[in-house]
Amino acid sequence: MRTLPLHAKVADRFNLVRSVSHGFGGHDGAHKRFLTGRIPKSPTGFVNDAPSVGSIVAKMRENFRPDALTFTSGQRARTNADAFSQGAAYLGLSYEPFLINGDTTDPKSWLPNLALAPGMETRLEDRGTLLTGLDRLRREVDRGGVLDASDHSHQKAFDLLTSGAVRKAFDLSLEDPALRDRYGRHPYGQQALLSRRLVEAGTSFANVVMEHPGGKAPKNAVYNWDCHAVNCHVFDDARWRFPFFDQAVSALIEDIYARGLDRKVMVIVTGEFGHTPRINYAKGTATGVMQPGRNHWPQAMSMLVCGGGMRTGQVIGSTDARGERPQSRPLTPNDLWATVYQHLGIDPLHTFPDHRQRPMHILPFGEPIAELL
Repeated sequence: MRTLPLHAKVADRFNLVRSVSHGFGGHDGAHKRFLTGRIPKSPTGFVNDAPSVGSIVAKMRENFRPDALTFTSGQRARTNADAFSQGAAYLGLSYEPFLINGDTTDPKSWLPNLALAPGMETRLEDRGTLLTGLDRLRREVDRGGVLDASDHSHQKAFDLLTSGAVRKAFDLSLEDPALRDRYGRHPYGQQALLSRRLVEAGTSFANVVMEHPGGKAPKNAVYNWDCHAVNCHVFDDARWRFPFFDQAVSALIEDIYARGLDRKVMVIVTGEFGHTPRINYAKGTATGVMQPGRNHWPQAMSMLVCGGGMRTGQVIGSTDARGERPQSRPLTPNDLWATVYQHLGIDPLHTFPDHRQRPMHILPFGEPIAELL
C-alpha cells in the first residue's frame, strides 16, 4: 500500500479479491467475457453477443425508479457503448447505458450528449444558464425530430434531463467544494463523485471508465492502464497515475460510508484482466529507450469490492508462489456478478429470448462469493 497510502487508511472498509481468472488475453475478448458473464462467440471485436451486466440491470430494474437513469457510463468523448463492450445485444438499444462523455473538470466538454443546440457550451455551474440551454435544446429537438420515438430509453433520458428530476445529479457545483477537492479536480475524481450523485438520484448501475487521469502525462506514461513496455515505463507510469486513482477511489469509499450508503451501494474496482507477474523489457514507442512493462494476464487478477453491507477488511483468495494462477479460492467473473445480482435482487436464472428466440439465462453459471455476504 506504499503507493496507495489513502487506500491503506480505509483498508478496513473494503475487500481485495485476488483469485479471479478467465481465458481471454485480448482487450476485446476479455471485455466481453468479463462484462457479460458469458464465453463470447469470438475473442475479437467489442460488440457483445450477450447483454452486458449493466444492460441486464437496466432491463430488470427499469421500473424500479422511473424518475432515474437506470444505467450510466462515464467514459472518454466520442465513444459508444460498444467501445467497452457495454452493449445490450438481444435486449435492444433501449438498455444500453446513457453515456456521460467528456471531461467532468471541463465545462466546455461536459456532457456532449446534450450539446445539440447552440449555447450548451456555457458553464454548467450557472444553473440558470443550464436551464435556459436545456429549454432551448428541448425546442430544437422537438422541431428537428432528433430523438427517435421508438427508442424509449433516449426519450426517457431526454425527459429526465430536461425536466429537472435528474439534472441536479449532474450539477457538481452543488457539492461542497471541499468534497470535490477530496475526490480530486481531475477526471478520475469528478467521475467518481458524479457516480455517487447518480446512485443517490436512483441510478442502479453507474459505471466509470478510468483511463487518462487528466493533465499532461509524462512521455514514458500511457493514456490508460495498458502498461506494455512499448507503451510506458510501468513504474514511472504508476508513480504518475496512482495518486489520482488513490485519491478518487478512497474518497468514494469514505463518502459512501459517511452518507450511510455502505449497505445500499456496492463498489467494484476492476479491470478486464490482470498483468503479467513477470516484468518484460522493450523499446518504448514514445521514448525510444528500453523500459520495463507488463503484458496482459487473464490467468489471475485482483479487484477491490466494498459496500453492499458486506464484511470488509478481508483478502479473499491467493495465487501461487509466482503470482501466476489462483491457488486458493479460485473464482471467475461470474461469481462476482452473481454477488452483484444478489445484492440488487436480480434472479440470475431469469431468462430473456435471444435473437433466435432461445431462452437465455441472465447468468449461465457462477455462485455469490460467500465471504462478501
